[in-house]
Amino acid sequence: MKRPVKTEPEGTVRINRYLSMCGIASRRKAEELVLKGKVEINHRVVTDLATKVRPGIDKVYVEGKQAVRVRDYVYLVMNKPKDTITTLSDERGRTTVMTLLKSKQRVYPIGRLDRNTTGVLLFTDDGDFANRLMHPRFEVPKSYQVTLDKSLALEHRDHLRTGIRLEDGPTAPAEVYVLPHGRGKEIGIVIHEGRNREVRRMFEHFGYTVVKLDRVAYGPVTKEGLARGATRSLTRSELRALRALAGVTDAGG
Repeated sequence: MKRPVKTEPEGTVRINRYLSMCGIASRRKAEELVLKGKVEINHRVVTDLATKVRPGIDKVYVEGKQAVRVRDYVYLVMNKPKDTITTLSDERGRTTVMTLLKSKQRVYPIGRLDRNTTGVLLFTDDGDFANRLMHPRFEVPKSYQVTLDKSLALEHRDHLRTGIRLEDGPTAPAEVYVLPHGRGKEIGIVIHEGRNREVRRMFEHFGYTVVKLDRVAYGPVTKEGLARGATRSLTRSELRALRALAGVTDAGG
């Protein structure tokens, strides 16, 4: 069962994150500035790390100088094509997702898709947000369409729905359904974990070969209307929904 998570008030940013977005310091260094009493909000010294800032409303000062937000974080979605590597670079010269990505700011993929898996892949330069999305505590759903080499037996479908044991431990229950007109070989599956090659290994556990694997959604974000290899920015509603899933509803969405 998904645990309740603590969220932040809509339209606010934690003080350390705000200072990071202003280019003042890393979040950890920003926390040190707060604890040393060097940060003021609306001319009042704050020393509580849980303090929230209302961007555009509150005035924040560090050692007497106003901190101005210089940029927002970048949040992108790519429709990853087949035969591309989810790494920043490849010493063997193979095509990476970074080769296809067009972003003026340096961003990083959130999680991984293996070389032959296609579909939704998220990117950001917001490290804390990425870590929260990938953390199993938040159980962010990831939806896949799978093509198998043979029809899925109903007993195997039921086992996947209750969870199975792989070499690295038991899987959480998955949502599994047989897609119509696929002769039992076209499967939809939703998982809430992010282990390496997990979907492929779940089906291989029962002796199936995954012929094709396509991630069709990451939380509320889909690849609808996005050509293979193309990238776009997340919409405000998508980002807001992802933040809620990750236990954050602050500004920036």
